[in-house]
Formats: sequence, structure tokens, C-alpha cells
Amino acid sequence: MSRKNKQAISFYTMMIILIIASVVYIYPVFLMLINSLKPFGEVIASPISLPKAATIDNYTYVADKIKYLKLLGNNILITTLGIVGIIAFSSIAAYICDRRRTNYTKMIYGMLITPMLIPFQTIMITLLKAMSIIHLNNSRVGLGIQYWGFGIPMATFIYFNFMKTIPKELDESAHIDGASTWKTFTAIIFPLLKSVTVTVIVLDFMWIWNDFLLPLLMVNSSNNTKTLVLAAYTFVGQMNTQWQNAMAGMVMAVFPSIIVFIFLQKYIVEGIVAGAVKG
Repeated sequence: MSRKNKQAISFYTMMIILIIASVVYIYPVFLMLINSLKPFGEVIASPISLPKAATIDNYTYVADKIKYLKLLGNNILITTLGIVGIIAFSSIAAYICDRRRTNYTKMIYGMLITPMLIPFQTIMITLLKAMSIIHLNNSRVGLGIQYWGFGIPMATFIYFNFMKTIPKELDESAHIDGASTWKTFTAIIFPLLKSVTVTVIVLDFMWIWNDFLLPLLMVNSSNNTKTLVLAAYTFVGQMNTQWQNAMAGMVMAVFPSIIVFIFLQKYIVEGIVAGAVKG
């Protein structure tokens, strides 16, 4: 068998594997979508079949029931606050740790990225108690701030590895021209971090927007502070579950994040591999 034929076989084999994997991941989403267009009886009778007569009644009911626009605003506020804080603190921390290589900055960098190794479930009870003491529970702003602690370690790790590809001569030239460290970072270095910043935005947007456990612990006590995912879960009961409404609620909850991912997905790979390509 020629080398060209072997390459063709390898290519088509990989494509088949990727297609199968894609179907496995997409099929549950497809089921959620088609069942959101059915009445309750049809969902129970044939959950894997296409709707006999698609209807958007479930969506209009859910939008009115959960006050969709209000909760959409909650999601936007929490996600925006979380992402802005993560980007600001992690980019600055990565810049200082990379440009000032001392034993202290190495220790600080290690402390910053170590939380990535700690499962959230091991600290969630302690976190809930601590947030209650400092009055950051039952608050949308408080929830957004809490995401800083969970998102900064990974973002710092990504920024730090990318930062090493930016020549230090840029800093030296800026300092010669009289620029302060802050001015150098904001005017010269941070604009060069565009690709990795978009990567962090997309990854953290998908995570924060669709997160369930932390909002369940922190803002589930009031309908005014709930997120969209929590609101969709209200249709799932121990004795009675309104599956058609739950499916419609989940579609309405995750749809904005899917749109963001579709338009910005190319930056994820670009930002993650940029350091390896340039290095």
C-alpha cells in the first residue's frame, strides 16, 4: 500500500471517529430541542421522535413564568462581572510574574495556579459559610465576584504561558521613553494579548453562563437573583416534572452561550496554541 493511500485511510478514519463523537455529543442537545416543541403527552409517549406538530407554546409559557428578560439580565450581570474581574486580575498577575522572575513571584505564581487542582466539591460547604459571613450570598454581584477566585487560576496559567512569547525588549523601550509599569502593560502589552484574552472570554463565558452548582448554593433563595439554568430546573420536581417546559427552559438558557461560542470558537484554538506556535 502506498504512502498516499495510507494517509487517505488515516484521514477518513479520523473523520469517521470525529463524526461519531460529534453525534454522541450533539444527540442529547437535539433531543432537548425537539422535546421542547412537543406537548407533555407526546414527550412522555415518544421522547426520541420528531414532534407531530411543533409548537412554541412551551417557550411563551416558560418566558412568562420565569420572567425570562429579568433572569437574562441576571446572567448578563453575573457573567460580565465575573469575566471582567478574571481578565483584569489574571492578566496583571501573569505580567508581573513573568517580567519579574524572583523567588517571591515564582511562589506567588505557584499559589495562584494551585487552586486548579482543588475540586470545588471539597470546599463548597466552607465557601457557603464564608460567603454568608461576609454577606456575598444571595447577591448577583457577590456571585460574580466569587467567580474571580475560581476563574483566575486557569486564566493566569494561560496568560503566563502566552506572556513568555512577548519580547521583554518592548518593556525596556517603553521604560526608556518614560512609561511606567502600568502604562507599559495597558498601552503596549495588553493589546498584544488580544487572542488569548478572547480565548479566556469564550471559555469563561461558557462556564459562568451555564454553571449550575455555584448559583444553586448562592442565589437560589430568591426568584429575583436566580440564573436561567436555575429557573429551568424549577420545572423538574420530585413527584411531577414538566419535561416540555424544562426542555424549553434549558434551550432558552443555553442558546445565548451557544451563539457566542459559534462566533468566537476559532479564537479558542488560536489563543491556546499561539504560545506554542510563537515560542
